[in-house]
Amino acid sequence: MDLSGSHILNATPDRVWAMLMDTDVLARIVPGVTTLEKTGENEYKAIAQVKMGPVNGSFSGGLTMQDIREGEGYTLNVKQSSKIGNADATVKIDLKSVDDDKTELVFDGGAKLSGLLARTGNRVMSGVANSLTKQFFENFEQEISSS
Repeated sequence: MDLSGSHILNATPDRVWAMLMDTDVLARIVPGVTTLEKTGENEYKAIAQVKMGPVNGSFSGGLTMQDIREGEGYTLNVKQSSKIGNADATVKIDLKSVDDDKTELVFDGGAKLSGLLARTGNRVMSGVANSLTKQFFENFEQEISSS
């Protein structure tokens, strides 16, 4: 399943970068995350409750940031497992200054699914991914305006 797109955020690249590197902020803006804790250098443990169409799942696993380019982006590897299947995703995140006070966040990658998640179908899962991405950016904008 492909994961790609972009969104323009109303904050400077430095501010967006700081928020993407803040575990507490990420825990608030990533949809469904109930726990996000640092376990090592650029490694995190995450627990999330995600509703995908008619299926609800509690996911646990790890996130790793690689290829970190200070203020410019990184590659995020996510491995999550649940009773309804597993997800293994790699997404490259790039930040680009648009104006003096705006930043374009560009993401590009993909996810491999197994179990019920894989059998659910690409069309349903793509819809879920689009919905979660939209919610992530809405949460991100709300976090920017409230801080």
